[in-house]
Amino acid sequence: MKKVEDGVRESFSSRLGFILISAGCAIGLGNVWRFPYITGQYGGAIFVLIYLIFLVMLALPIMTMEFSVGRASRKSITESFKTLEPKKSKWHIFGYFALAGNYLLMMFYTTIAGWMLAYCVKMIKGELTGVSPEQITWAFSSMTANPLEMIFWTAVVILLCFGVCSLGLKNGVERITKVLMLGLLAIMLVLCVRTWTLPGASEGIAFYLKPDFEKFMQAGIGEVVFAAMGQAFFTLSVGIGSMAIFGSYQTRERTLMGEAFYITVLDTSVAVVSGLIIFPACFAYNVSPDQGPSLIFMTLPHVFNSMPYGNIWGSLFFVFMSFAALSTVIAIFQNIIAYAGDSFKWSVKKSIIINIVLVTVLSLPCVLGFNVWSHIMPLGEGSTILDLEDFIVSNNLLPLGALVYCLFCTSRYGWGFDNFIEECNTGKGIKFPKAMRIYAAYILPLVILYIFIQGYIVKF
Repeated sequence: MKKVEDGVRESFSSRLGFILISAGCAIGLGNVWRFPYITGQYGGAIFVLIYLIFLVMLALPIMTMEFSVGRASRKSITESFKTLEPKKSKWHIFGYFALAGNYLLMMFYTTIAGWMLAYCVKMIKGELTGVSPEQITWAFSSMTANPLEMIFWTAVVILLCFGVCSLGLKNGVERITKVLMLGLLAIMLVLCVRTWTLPGASEGIAFYLKPDFEKFMQAGIGEVVFAAMGQAFFTLSVGIGSMAIFGSYQTRERTLMGEAFYITVLDTSVAVVSGLIIFPACFAYNVSPDQGPSLIFMTLPHVFNSMPYGNIWGSLFFVFMSFAALSTVIAIFQNIIAYAGDSFKWSVKKSIIINIVLVTVLSLPCVLGFNVWSHIMPLGEGSTILDLEDFIVSNNLLPLGALVYCLFCTSRYGWGFDNFIEECNTGKGIKFPKAMRIYAAYILPLVILYIFIQGYIVKF
């Protein structure tokens, strides 16, 4: 079996650290501003059940493959394929597209994370307390229309997260991500208990999770199935090597299928509990729940503004959202730093200094797309540069990258299924069934291709 032995690369200090940082990378804003909304829209518990089925069928195997490539190679994105690929093959070329995907993701995700930090400050200072819904809407619009304010908060995120990475894998990334993730989970539970005690909260919970066959049939089985499939596939951010890097730091004491399972459970729990915060609060104050930025920055601030001590609950909510966003940014930055170290032998310090400048400059188009360059609408009327960057990553690099990982781990022209199985099943825990070879090699790639093609059909 072609692999690199333990001991040649730094490892996580604990299993919990590996699970929490991988979950931190997976848990993103889509868990909060999309999953609850489409769950309520497509039949509540029926949708959740279909979603869970696809999560096990799609995301879990691909995450296991990413972890396996990372752990077997002990390298970052591009070097992992070079280490494991057969001689004279060109699988490593994909690594550069995956790396580009990491940079593209940071070109807009740092801006969104900056919005979260900005709203933390606004909530703590009470700027949104006692104002009208129109003023709440205006607050977000005025922030995005101000390029200097946007650049400031984006820069804060970039400096803060690279600062964490500068402390090293164990003392920085692992230790601080543990705090962020445990804090995130604790705040979610506090908010969940609070919103459940609001008058009318039970109606929101029923709308969210009660099985509703009428909604399911109205939306259409095909649309619901694709929505569940897409959400399951995209929720874990597999396909651009963002998980493989953490596999490269993991020991061989535990099976990778088992670890991927626990990360998936954690990611799903955050998504489900987010709805248990949002819907009871919205129904309690007769506010229609939306999805996307309008939910986070317009609808929910109005809800918190209506609650007793709303600035406290609002502040906690945006601290939670900031933790979710920052944990993802830290994880991707670690991936970028590892690439520079493996490929160019740069020191951590050199890599961070260069990438602070690079990521800041690359983030400017997204920032300016809301103000100075707002006339640029790359995907049609009302779209922004952020929408284009998100489309390239979500609708192209993620599904095509997942396809490459799938083929690389199952094809005899790649790393091969036997090597993959040996690596991912090493250690204690849940094993990847060998009987799934045909499914992983032939059916799973076709499903990924369907998601890719259908994504274009829905978009255009």
